[in-house]
Amino acid sequence: MNTGYCREGDEDPKPGEAGLSEGDRGALRDIAEASIRCGLEEDRPMEPAFSQLPPRLRESGATFVTLNLAGQLRGCVGSMEARRPLAEDVAQNAYSAAFRDYRFEPLSWKEMADLEIHISVLTPLEPLLADNRPALLDMLRPGVDGLLMEDPPHRSTFLPQVWESLPEPDAFLGELCRKAGLSRDHWSDSVSFFRYSVEEF
Repeated sequence: MNTGYCREGDEDPKPGEAGLSEGDRGALRDIAEASIRCGLEEDRPMEPAFSQLPPRLRESGATFVTLNLAGQLRGCVGSMEARRPLAEDVAQNAYSAAFRDYRFEPLSWKEMADLEIHISVLTPLEPLLADNRPALLDMLRPGVDGLLMEDPPHRSTFLPQVWESLPEPDAFLGELCRKAGLSRDHWSDSVSFFRYSVEEF
């Protein structure tokens, strides 16, 4: 299986926010696709060959892998915190987005040809300390912030890309609460919020 880890011209002097060169991004795209193909062929995620990877991809990282088909969501799975090498995180999340997103049936070979794979590399979580909902809304940066909400046992997140369909902070926060199974205006003494940004490609 050709995973395309090593390419000519991988030395890119213009890394993105997550410190990824164009070569790094290309390698991660290849890993995501290879892991999905491995799932179709062998019912398991691909295990990246770390000796062949650029150094940045061997560092810990947190990612989301989003799959689209004909402009519609086909799967999305990710990690909120960096707990394993970036390449492994993409491989695992790509496989899970294709075959373990409970909202969809497992991906088929027929769908593979037209599948769009989007990878988001997350920055570390930043706590947002707000005493009330209006104060939190004032802190949000539309189009920039991803947001994680935790009020155990409830937990949900929206990537920054969700601002495209929910451009108003009040609606963004309300739908995030609803996603967690709470009322859209939920607030409590135990709720906590964290923001992050992403490098998407």
